[in-house]
Amino acid sequence: VQLQASGGGFVQAGGSLRLSCAASGSIFSINAVGWYRQAPGNQRELVAVINSRGRTNYADSVKGRFTISRDNAKNMVYLQMNSLKPEDTAVYYCNAVAGDPLYNYWGQGTQVTISS
Repeated sequence: VQLQASGGGFVQAGGSLRLSCAASGSIFSINAVGWYRQAPGNQRELVAVINSRGRTNYADSVKGRFTISRDNAKNMVYLQMNSLKPEDTAVYYCNAVAGDPLYNYWGQGTQVTISS
């Protein structure tokens, strides 16, 4: 499984961004796709995840502001981020759990910077 993330950028607080993750390869084996983020000096943390049945889960810090979705026909997963805050500034990574046994696949990061 290969993952290609895009859509990061620089916006002011209160703004919006949409991240995209394109999956290719053995996509039939994907169990779940998620977005993680890592700010300088912090550990990588889960932001949102969507499983093969469309069930979603979010970090408390982004609930009500971020929405994860998937387009199976296009092999894409999106993260719509609204009401952005400076503390959302981080490198965002696309992740897929796939295969048997399950394995974590990572895309390259995309920088999101929110100014106050």
